[in-house]
Amino acid sequence: MEHEQTIPEQRKEAETSPDSDTRDQLSTSDAAEPDAEVEAAADAVGPRRRRGRTTLLIAGAAALGVLAGTVTGYAIQYDREPTPLPPLAQTVVTPKALAPDATTSNKTINANRWHKTDDDLAKLLIEAPKGAKVVDGAGYESLDWFATNYESPGEGLHHILDDDLRRVVSTSWSEGEDIEVEVRLLQFRDRRTAEYNQRHQTTYRQEEAANAGAAIPGVADGAGHVWVASKAEEKPGYHPLRVGTAEARRGDVVVEIFYYEKRGRNIAEDVLIDLAKRQLERL
Repeated sequence: MEHEQTIPEQRKEAETSPDSDTRDQLSTSDAAEPDAEVEAAADAVGPRRRRGRTTLLIAGAAALGVLAGTVTGYAIQYDREPTPLPPLAQTVVTPKALAPDATTSNKTINANRWHKTDDDLAKLLIEAPKGAKVVDGAGYESLDWFATNYESPGEGLHHILDDDLRRVVSTSWSEGEDIEVEVRLLQFRDRRTAEYNQRHQTTYRQEEAANAGAAIPGVADGAGHVWVASKAEEKPGYHPLRVGTAEARRGDVVVEIFYYEKRGRNIAEDVLIDLAKRQLERL
């Protein structure tokens, strides 16, 4: 019995136990397993690739897609009928051209380009305040008469002609016995010459008043200023005289205002500023 029992066991061991060659192969394969696993893991990870080329390919494909979509959109839009615009809220009526006749004037020809300063300039002078006595009503001054305001009228006339002075209007009034006001508008051929004259006179008024004066609020920098003389003018046999002046410009028109206090008393800058603002608003 023992013999019969042991034979199967031995046979089983013989069947299940590897022989020497097999053991050598197993041992060799076991030893090679770690290297195989590393190689397999390396194959799984794969070689490291550069990202630049792939990124460029993707970006190029995206750009081509956008371009293709844009071209397709233009092609579709090209074949469509244009969408009509909505009607205007107000119909623009262009007047028909008329043949010249007895009523034709420079103003009617240039109606679309006509400015109110191209009309009667004297109408744009401010009126005297209530209670004031008008000395000289609004009217034009000839250029030679205006040149008499210069110390040398001949040189003054030559100067204003070089400055392309076009026309001059003025008005004046008195307030009581001690105050007299004169307002003058000088219109030049263009804005450039008006600006040159206004800046030149501004420098002169500042030197004459011996102070910096004050800017006119709401007027562009350098386009409007007022001054009150630091000292009154005194001459033997006359009352002292203090002068306030304003110099401003609107387009091609220069505004000059002279405020005389015949007793030499001080003049408030606000009075000059108010007169200048009123005159500029009329322009």
